[in-house]
Amino acid sequence: MNKKIIYLIISLMSFALISLMVIQVYWIKNTLMVKQAIFIRDVDAAVTNTVYALERIDRALTYTKQKELLSQNKLLLNNSADTLKQSLISNLLNFSPNININDINNSGFSSQRIIENLFSQSKKLNVFVENRISTQLIDSLLQREFRAANINTKYEFGVYNPSRNKLVLQKSGKYPKALLSSRFRYFLFPGDIFSQHDSLMLYFPYEQQFLITRLWVLLFISFFLISAIIFSFTYVVSTVFRQKKVSEMRNDFINNMTHEFKTPISTISLACEALSDKDIVKTNGFYESYIKVISEENGRLSGMAEKILQSARFQKGEIILKMENINIHEALNDAISKINLQIEKKGGVIHTDLNATHTIIQADRVHITNIIFNLLDNANKYTPWAPIIHISTKTIGQGILFTIKDNGVGISKSNQKRVFEKLYRVPTGNIHNVKGFGLGLSYVKTIVEKHNGKITLESELKKGSSFSVYLPFNTILKQA
Repeated sequence: MNKKIIYLIISLMSFALISLMVIQVYWIKNTLMVKQAIFIRDVDAAVTNTVYALERIDRALTYTKQKELLSQNKLLLNNSADTLKQSLISNLLNFSPNININDINNSGFSSQRIIENLFSQSKKLNVFVENRISTQLIDSLLQREFRAANINTKYEFGVYNPSRNKLVLQKSGKYPKALLSSRFRYFLFPGDIFSQHDSLMLYFPYEQQFLITRLWVLLFISFFLISAIIFSFTYVVSTVFRQKKVSEMRNDFINNMTHEFKTPISTISLACEALSDKDIVKTNGFYESYIKVISEENGRLSGMAEKILQSARFQKGEIILKMENINIHEALNDAISKINLQIEKKGGVIHTDLNATHTIIQADRVHITNIIFNLLDNANKYTPWAPIIHISTKTIGQGILFTIKDNGVGISKSNQKRVFEKLYRVPTGNIHNVKGFGLGLSYVKTIVEKHNGKITLESELKKGSSFSVYLPFNTILKQA
């Protein structure tokens, strides 16, 4: 698939996903606003009911107190009236110019004072709001109303007196500033027409959290769907890029394989033509020389085909290791002897520093020899100048560690993570400048891990690479 098409599809999917998320956030925000409006409405209704309940209670208490005052002053009022009546009758029957008006006035003023005292005492009962209601009463009424309205969140309330400019009552006293700036304000005792109304103020410390909890089902579904879409989108995009890389690696592998197979096939073809050409004089040496070339190239073809088939069998889990006791130093020396001629042709040298004290391990001899040879072959191939290779061993815990270090071109940090992937080859500008299929290090890593071992890489561009392989003495086979 064309890169432009892939990026276009990804851009469209990203735009659609972002747009969907924006719309979802918008609707959630609108829903939250609706829930907030409903919350304010419910609070208003609940507090209004509370205010009217407080007024009813206050009126009942006031009526009771006034009734008590009336009963207490009734006798005094009757006595005063009788005294006034008797004084007037007596003065009328015994009328004389020297009537004592002051006595009559004093009797009248006495009755007036009793009546004034009655109403003044009644008025004094209602001067301060804290004498009319209590925090416990307000709290109990609010709890009842909030419970009925399904408002299950923490609240704080206070009573504000405008004449004294302060909160005269508070539930806990923890949020005075928040109460004074709260939008929830309600006049107490609306029936008191001529008095300056006190205000009941409410504040909800966890209002937003409470509103969000009312949306938890919607939020959970939205989060789940958005997460599923993001996961699916990410998975699809990563799969597309992964398949694209696999396709590129497969094409590179086919190109490399074609190139690798083409050379021995051409050599065999030329040798066969030479042997079948009647104009060429054939001698025993001539036949032996060309037959040897054909045999060598045929063996090369067989080796490459076997490497490809072996990789396929490993992927399917069909390789069975034949475990036996082997000497790792002998395996290293065996691999060195096979590749030493190629190293010397390039003017290189192999240095060994075999210091392991315990060298016998349980492993598959053929595969262990192959991984050593592969590492040495890579060290040789990826060193365009005279290769200098250092091989060292040492005993670590319950296993042995051997390291193969070269002075080659090295591997960049970005490529170090991928060199053990199947079919992956480090880009070098010309895909055919170093022969191979990209299967060697993948094979090495697979064999090492099947032996319960570990392989690590340290490398720097133009300063060479160092591969370290740790193998335990006793291996419990990993089943594929």
